[in-house]
Amino acid sequence: MRISRLKIAKQDIQSLFDKLPGKVLTRSEIDKILSQNRDFWRVSSSTTTNNFIDFLIEATKLKLIKFKFPSRTVYRYVWGEAYLFEIIMSLRSNSFFTHYTAMYLHELTEQIPKTLYLNSEQLPKYSGDNNLSQERIDLAFKRPGRTSKNITSYDGYKICLLNGMYTGKLGVIEKIGPNGEKIFVTDIERTLIDIAVRPIYSGGVFEVLKAYKLARSKVSINKLSALLSKLNFKYPYFQAIGFYLDKAGVYKESQIDLIRQNDLKYDFYLTHQMKDMEYSKKWRLYFPKGL
Repeated sequence: MRISRLKIAKQDIQSLFDKLPGKVLTRSEIDKILSQNRDFWRVSSSTTTNNFIDFLIEATKLKLIKFKFPSRTVYRYVWGEAYLFEIIMSLRSNSFFTHYTAMYLHELTEQIPKTLYLNSEQLPKYSGDNNLSQERIDLAFKRPGRTSKNITSYDGYKICLLNGMYTGKLGVIEKIGPNGEKIFVTDIERTLIDIAVRPIYSGGVFEVLKAYKLARSKVSINKLSALLSKLNFKYPYFQAIGFYLDKAGVYKESQIDLIRQNDLKYDFYLTHQMKDMEYSKKWRLYFPKGL
């Protein structure tokens, strides 16, 4: 009886779903749609959300996508056709694309990255002991950098979910994606900062350096410098950023000086676990030999 009632209401149901602003839905969103329209469709109270979803998958253009992450499986429902970036961004609320994905979206790489990085910020928290020492820095960068293991595969891509520090989505903008979809991504200045901080999520230091070169006509170093100050990192990442700007060979000395206003108190490292290193006296920075 319950299925026949859904079949009778099928045209109205399809019409409603066709008018939805987004094509990617969660189970709770479908549950809400059913609750709000149950009386109008004359659907029995015994028809559950699972019954409704099963009917939609069998009789309409609703499709189920399963994202099998290490700790849990995330389910998304797509009405008709939805684009990759729209689907991925639905995995977390208030999320945005970062690192190598942001490089790609801003045309700061000549590659087509096969890993998509989606960031969702942590809640504000006490930062703990921020006292730095050269010993602490040396020890931290001799170890492997921490990386997310919250990864799955979909449609030929790896999807990596990040839990970034709380910034209030500083430097995050709305942008039109590759297929005209609305997405959120770090702006160029925030992207250049993020990839210097985590080159492991950005194709490595050589790709990061190339991104700094390609950003020449697009970036505001004044804005980057102000953003860097607001982010207030524990480690002196300004030394890495200044080094990249300098090494790129396309920026004015006056622009680079905006980053050099900070005191150079420590020797720092461009990335973790480097073996063959060179040293920049100007930036008090170790970097991979040959860069």
